[in-house]
Amino acid sequence: MRLSVLDLVPVRTDQTTADALAATVALAQTADRLGYTRYWAAEHHNMPSVGATSPPVLIAYLAAQTTQLRLGSGGVMLPNHAPLAVAEQFALLEAAAPGRIDLGIGRALGSDPVTSYMLRGAAGRDDRDIDQFPEYLDHVRAMMSRSGVRVQLRDGDYVLKATPAAATEPRLWLLGSSLYSARLAAAKGLPYVFAHHFSGKGTEEALELYRSQFVPSELAAEPTTFLTVNAVVAETRNEATALILPNLQMMARLRTGQPLGPLHLVEDAQHVELTPPQQHIVESGLKRAVLGTPAEAAEQLRALAERFEVDEVMVHPVASAHRGTDPATSPGREKTLELLAKELF
Repeated sequence: MRLSVLDLVPVRTDQTTADALAATVALAQTADRLGYTRYWAAEHHNMPSVGATSPPVLIAYLAAQTTQLRLGSGGVMLPNHAPLAVAEQFALLEAAAPGRIDLGIGRALGSDPVTSYMLRGAAGRDDRDIDQFPEYLDHVRAMMSRSGVRVQLRDGDYVLKATPAAATEPRLWLLGSSLYSARLAAAKGLPYVFAHHFSGKGTEEALELYRSQFVPSELAAEPTTFLTVNAVVAETRNEATALILPNLQMMARLRTGQPLGPLHLVEDAQHVELTPPQQHIVESGLKRAVLGTPAEAAEQLRALAERFEVDEVMVHPVASAHRGTDPATSPGREKTLELLAKELF
């Protein structure tokens, strides 16, 4: 089984953004050293607990400090950006780190309505960009290609390229958590990643739809897919549970419309009082995550891969930290990768 990593650059209460970035560099280097396949950065905006706001910037930063990992976006939220800008950014990344760049594209906005307006509305963009997502996806794909795309003008064709002399192209993936994304990925012959870590619902149906309706293309001759899952692994199940609770409590606040803050430390999370709906969200997250000792977690990953018929799983290491931890480190996240690698590689 291949293992990969999804990173939102979590920001704890004891960290500055610089600390969180330093911890992410160390985590990526750990994944690189251990033989993980890829390392993807997400795009979220105006969230106190998430430092991953610009995937291409973060990918460039990590590419300079790793050697083997495929680096990518999990994902770029295309309605927030001009297709040409995305194509140029990732064509340039591929030129700088050939054969190591993945462009994962999503349709969601990754932000609240006010932030979305400031990000998109102030630039003259609106929800028509969401409706035009399939067309924008084609534009990005074409502009990153060696031949570019021809734009028909009154006085003739104009060739538009993301980069003047591409030798290789980033690997394009479509991300999603719905049947819409599965159907679109199948129709366009794109590799597809399902965000199982969101809610754990609809995964089987989406992957079955994708595989049954897949149309081969030059980007993928057959259905190509994997899924994401939250993970915390420690020497004992109790320690793994303590480390994951801050993340699950943050998700409970998010999904019940409560104000968000940085990720709690383990000791602070133990004193948080939750409403019954929030407690239900936490309990559901505990059941859905890869969680426990190395042997338990490895068995859970094998079962997940077998159930959904994938040979790669992307783990999202969500461990917080204990009070007194060096702010520029995330030992619980690094330990998760190390223990999984020891069991599965």
